[in-house]
Amino acid sequence: MGVAVPGLARPDGTVWAPNLRKWTRMPLARMLHKRLGLPVLLESDRNACVLGETWQGRAQDCSDVVFVAVGTGIGAGIISGRRLLRGSGELAGCLGWLPVREKFLAVYKAMGCLEYHATGPGIGRAGNRVFGASVTPERIVALARGGDARARRILADAGDALGIALAAVVDILNPQVIVVGGGMAAAGNLLLAPARRTLRKWAQPLAGGQVRVVRSSLGSRAPLLGLAKICFDQVRQ
Repeated sequence: MGVAVPGLARPDGTVWAPNLRKWTRMPLARMLHKRLGLPVLLESDRNACVLGETWQGRAQDCSDVVFVAVGTGIGAGIISGRRLLRGSGELAGCLGWLPVREKFLAVYKAMGCLEYHATGPGIGRAGNRVFGASVTPERIVALARGGDARARRILADAGDALGIALAAVVDILNPQVIVVGGGMAAAGNLLLAPARRTLRKWAQPLAGGQVRVVRSSLGSRAPLLGLAKICFDQVRQ
């Protein structure tokens, strides 16, 4: 059984998931194995997504790929030289903590600067301030598609923040393609067009000029296909 988790999947089978209450060291692999009697392989959702995209999605045959999931949180799965980058503590790709503002706010310590401004909840908070009432990210996207200038500005601001972060990713990793998925990818070019413009403005010119920023074609299937690939490879080994 392959399981993708929204956070850190440790080698000992425990999980830290910041957006799930009390999941600081959840013994998920042991619990599932006990309940179902199957071998359990845990992986972070961002890593599962980038593996799915390089296997069956828009990054097939690419050796250097970054998958950016923009939803309730923000994370990045990274493949460099056809190898998955994990980091010393399995924490490579914590893109939500990249700084995209000059002034540090206390809330950034809990969720990260980019995550505060560019996720679905962040877009919802911006909408609440602008419209003076509770409004969902989905509603903001719908209003923007209908031509509402305020809603378009909210998504453009989130796209600008995302573009600054993507410029840093491009400068450090020089990927061929950045695939954007997650719930907020449904906003399409309302979010991605300003992100692309800001990336080109801030990134190293050659690296920024060659990278493609595309929306995932797999959607919610990306992590499932990535998990399947991991499990197939594990069985073959």
